[in-house]
Amino acid sequence: MLRRLADAYGVATDYVDQGGAHRDVDEQTVRAVLAALDVDTSSPESLLAALEARSTRDWRRILPPVVVARVNQQAQVWVHVPHGTGVTMWVEDEAGHDIGRCAQVDRWVDPRLIDGALIGEATFEVPAGLSLGWHRIVVKREVDASTCSTVLVVTPARVDLPEALADRTGWGFAAQIYSVRSRNSYGIGDVADLASVAEWSASQGADFLLVNPMHAASPQPPMAPSPYLPVTRRFANPIYIRPEDIDEFSGLTLEQLDDCAPAIATCRAANDTPDLLERDPMWVVKRRVLELVAAVTKTPDRIEEFVRYQEREGNGLADFALWCALVDTYGDPRGWSDELSDVTRPGVAAARAELAPAIEFHMWCQWILDQQFEAAQALAVDSGMAIGILHDLAVGVHPEGSDAWALSAVLARDIEVGAPPDMYNQIGQNWSQPPWRPDALADSAYIPFRDMLRTILRHAGGIRVDHVLGLFRLWWIPKGAQANNGTYVRYDHEALLGILALEATLAGAVVIGEDLGTLEPWVQDALRDRGFLGTTVLWFETEPDGRPRDPHFWRELSLASVTVHDLPPSAGYLAGEHVRLRHELGLLAEPFETEWAAYESARDQWISTLLNSGFLSEPYSMDDVIVALHAFAAQSSARLLAVSLPDAVGDRRAQNQPGTDQEHPNWRVPLCDGAGRAILVEDLPGLELPVRVMSAITHARGAD
Repeated sequence: MLRRLADAYGVATDYVDQGGAHRDVDEQTVRAVLAALDVDTSSPESLLAALEARSTRDWRRILPPVVVARVNQQAQVWVHVPHGTGVTMWVEDEAGHDIGRCAQVDRWVDPRLIDGALIGEATFEVPAGLSLGWHRIVVKREVDASTCSTVLVVTPARVDLPEALADRTGWGFAAQIYSVRSRNSYGIGDVADLASVAEWSASQGADFLLVNPMHAASPQPPMAPSPYLPVTRRFANPIYIRPEDIDEFSGLTLEQLDDCAPAIATCRAANDTPDLLERDPMWVVKRRVLELVAAVTKTPDRIEEFVRYQEREGNGLADFALWCALVDTYGDPRGWSDELSDVTRPGVAAARAELAPAIEFHMWCQWILDQQFEAAQALAVDSGMAIGILHDLAVGVHPEGSDAWALSAVLARDIEVGAPPDMYNQIGQNWSQPPWRPDALADSAYIPFRDMLRTILRHAGGIRVDHVLGLFRLWWIPKGAQANNGTYVRYDHEALLGILALEATLAGAVVIGEDLGTLEPWVQDALRDRGFLGTTVLWFETEPDGRPRDPHFWRELSLASVTVHDLPPSAGYLAGEHVRLRHELGLLAEPFETEWAAYESARDQWISTLLNSGFLSEPYSMDDVIVALHAFAAQSSARLLAVSLPDAVGDRRAQNQPGTDQEHPNWRVPLCDGAGRAILVEDLPGLELPVRVMSAITHARGAD
């Protein structure tokens, strides 16, 4: 009965690991995961009751909570009414206009006795040819003319690359923007630096700039360094604002400017050092400047723009800004009173009025970010990029963040997301993030998912979905359990992929899925079917015997790169830093000597391949090898090629070591060259290695 119940809720009781071995899931793990879905498994009687409730759930509904269909494909919809009751069905667009009648399908389903009433099921067919978008299905009962409706999402068949890349491959840089500073940065990279890097790389022929997640962190210290553990995925971090680029900055008085100047100078002095990034002191200074700018009187046109932005982002923006104001006032959410613990509590309503000025400040910060992202994307495209800025979507959010607070109804309690043991971490990973509840997300018609995508994509040329496998299934770990003692929970991938495709199409954006790790073989087929690009990493492209795979046989519909942010830059990788670091941190499942021998063998095979293919010749330097690796990757069939900016400047230090938190300075390493000297945006045009890498890519692709 437990297996049947788990299967009904999409909870795996066994799975196949990355090595192909069959694994059974611990029974207590299954029970804990079902408990997070509000399923009682404490006794045989409760199991029977839960199975019965699950089997009759839809029969207690008139319509499904949402219908997600592909354009130009017939979709069928059930409707439940008292047996023998006649109904009609039609589709309305967002303005309420009737855009098509639904024909009833000749399909018999036996009626069921539900709560003492005999309920029948009728089946209707949604008309083909409906426009893309969010519509409504409406049904009317003939007996009393009462109506009921549900959401209909019409999604595109696939997402295509821009027309400019229809007959050629594209390339661009990948950068952790917080690490890329200029002389005018406040000690940490910002949107102005993003725009400058985009403009420079576009002048070299780049088609895109892939950046780290720009999601918001807590407004109060300590600010989490990881861009992959944000408080929300919908809104961005104000630490990325360039205050001097705000219209109202010119309204500051000389006294205010003089008062801020010493602190700003201290922040800027850090730009020239290779020292680890310190977000908290930088944010204190920048926030003070932003508060002064926010208080400057706005013109009527600017006020109107701000109001329109608030109306567009709606309750999601208001809730996020309220959460930030509550953090400013009461500190860590774990110390809040019960009256503030949930967005629906009466105390929260009172706080909205009490904290109105602070709430407005945080909404204003998001408006400014929205404008600066818009300007950055416009500059990237105007400079010649085919795609522009590629934003990154993290897997989840901080368990005490604003999304966990405001969207608690659609997130699982007492569950953390991670990954089973794989090539990245041999003891598994726990990312300490609450996952979407598949049932609650569907019941919400996927609106929270849609709204998040819309906000991120508004000023983006594309989106990279970190761990895109999470749209199919996620590794749920009961709170307090080891990372390897979890199980997979399935999601309606057809609905999630369809909505992602729709929002990307409406925004004119491309979609890239990071599909590395443990996956079922058909997952990449499903991504390809939708036109989503996968992820190809040179170091992992090997034949079964360990030999490097010919790049002409790499996946065509993918974003290829030599390395990724979860590995050291190539100079560090070639020196074995990924093995040495994991050994020092106790993250190796095999003895160090075994891992080191495997690394040396792989490295030697890559060097031999580069020498034999003519991309490298004796004698060679580390820079020569980096150039050769990118020339090799440029011969691949992949539609897009990303060059890690740290690779292009010879950096060695890893931005992140998966499976660690405080043990390694994750997400705090500034951009430096191979000698450990800080590299600023202004330095990039004068560096030799980026030019060599870009020339090698252009030559290899042209020759190919």
